[in-house]
Amino acid sequence: MADLPLTGGCLCGGVRFRVDAPLVVATYCHCTRCQRRTGTAASAQARIQPGSLTVTQGEELIRTYAPPDGFPKLFCGACGSALWSRSPDDFELLSVRLGAFDGDPGIRPSLHQFVAYAAPWEPIPDDGLPRYDERP
Repeated sequence: MADLPLTGGCLCGGVRFRVDAPLVVATYCHCTRCQRRTGTAASAQARIQPGSLTVTQGEELIRTYAPPDGFPKLFCGACGSALWSRSPDDFELLSVRLGAFDGDPGIRPSLHQFVAYAAPWEPIPDDGLPRYDERP
C-alpha cells in the first residue's frame, strides 16, 4: 500500500490531482477503444473509492470524450494525456490511468479484460492473471 495521498498529473504538468483513499482494484483493458486511446496494446487503470479524487490544478484544462456506448474518457486538453474514465451513470465512479500517478500507486493489475480484442501484434504476457473475453 502506498502512502496517501497519491498524487499525479498530465505530461505537461497543467493538470494535477490527488487521491485521498486506497485504490480499490487495478486492471488491464485490451479493448480496441483503449488501444486507440493510448496507442498501446492495453490500458492499465485503477478504480478509486468514490469521492477520493480531487483536482488540485488545471481543472479548466480537462476535456472529455464521451463515446456513445462506454465510459467517458477525461484527458488534458493541452497535452492529451489520458487521466481517468468516469461511469456515465455515477460521476463519482472513476478509474485513474496508472501512468498518470507520480510514483508507485501501491496496487498492481489483478486481471486482463476484453482479451477477445487484444492486439495481435503484442501478445498478452503469461503473468498468471485471469483473462476475460469481455468485462468480468
